[in-house]
Amino acid sequence: MERKVTYPGLALPYALLAPQILIIAVFFYLPTGQALWMSTLLQDPLGFSVQFVGLENFTNVLSDPAYRETIVRTLFFTTGVTICAMVPAILLAFMADKAIRGATAYKTILIIPYAIAPAVAGALWLFLFNPSVGIVSHYLGKLGVDWNPRIQGGDAMALIIIASAWKQIAYNFVFFLAGLQSIPKSLIEAAKIDGASESRRFWTIIFPLLSPTTFFLIVVNFVYAFFETFGVVHASTQGGPGKSTEIMIYKVWYDGFIAQDLGRSAAQSVILMVIVVALTVLQFRFVERKVHY
Repeated sequence: MERKVTYPGLALPYALLAPQILIIAVFFYLPTGQALWMSTLLQDPLGFSVQFVGLENFTNVLSDPAYRETIVRTLFFTTGVTICAMVPAILLAFMADKAIRGATAYKTILIIPYAIAPAVAGALWLFLFNPSVGIVSHYLGKLGVDWNPRIQGGDAMALIIIASAWKQIAYNFVFFLAGLQSIPKSLIEAAKIDGASESRRFWTIIFPLLSPTTFFLIVVNFVYAFFETFGVVHASTQGGPGKSTEIMIYKVWYDGFIAQDLGRSAAQSVILMVIVVALTVLQFRFVERKVHY
């Protein structure tokens, strides 16, 4: 007979849930409510003059052509980071899953970049692509490529995409490797016996079975690119040159802390949150249909 755990009252369950509820309330709901309230205000930087303006901040932000360009730029950046972080990760995980000598050390080394702070990753790749002393820029120059992220917006955007994706590859690698190791080896062996090539085994057996992991990582990488790449941008390009790398999260910080336009900055943070939630819902609505659990 199956035994079920029961509680004599509601005090113990609520007591066990209280710490987590408190953390969510303090670090999520309270800041969200504060941002929503500030987005309806027009105030000077010192807070001496505060005026309720309703949705005026949202209207001003969304009617600004420069901000609409920032949204498009951010979507391009997010897509680039997601692709550049996931494709190498699944290839590296596929190689690490094989029985090779030194596999443990190989896996450990691949995980190290995830422990690096975003600002450090941005500074590291900025040094590598420095037009004067960077080793990558040196060899690109030998190939006839004039690479200079200080004055060329396209080069600067490529720089922050590479730096942001490089840091996230390790995170994706861990999940892809775990997904690969959970696939029954009997399926792979049966495909080998049937004469399927390695690439055919990957696309017809391995990759479809990794679809739940892939879908999860797509959502996580989109959220990462929207919210957690501020340090990379700030340490490498500061949104330049000519605002060419000013993504939405960086613009929220710039307008709030540098321009001291608190209402406009709060409105942008709310818009950013709405966009991320909407994209996540769309991914669950359309992309998850192709996931095979």
